[in-house]
Amino acid sequence: MPSVVGLLEERERGARQRVEMLREEADRVLAELRDAELFWERFVTAREVLVEVLAGPGGGVDIEETAVPVAENTAPTPKGGRVPGSVVPVRGGGVEVSVLSPDYQRIVGVLAASPAALACGEIASALGLERVPAKVEGVRSKVTRMAERGWLVKEPSGRFTLVPGLRGGGS
Repeated sequence: MPSVVGLLEERERGARQRVEMLREEADRVLAELRDAELFWERFVTAREVLVEVLAGPGGGVDIEETAVPVAENTAPTPKGGRVPGSVVPVRGGGVEVSVLSPDYQRIVGVLAASPAALACGEIASALGLERVPAKVEGVRSKVTRMAERGWLVKEPSGRFTLVPGLRGGGS
């Protein structure tokens, strides 16, 4: 007759093997998910760069408008205002938040409502986005672009805040 301890050890071994197998499968799925997110991010970045390039130095050009020749010294005006994902203009004297696309205005609104500087994940959460790498990196791309163009201040800690004197007004 088999011992009780021997039976328990046998079942424990089977349970441990199942756990190890499931961990290996989970690791494989997580690695595949990470690769898929990176692949997806490449397309997000490519689209953003394409919109910037097509906007040209004048900024604010819709993709359809780039195919139409424009007379020199005449900046094309977008149909119906800024669109999500459009180019962020350099902030200068007299430039208001209203020149930004709705996505960027929402970021300004989130930062204006915060008493402290925010990290990209916190901004994504405040915008109602899932806190997954793809969404957080999309926000990071936008806030970095805004900081480069004078709308935000990037602190050494990697957190962002509005430039002094800018009032937020999200859409």
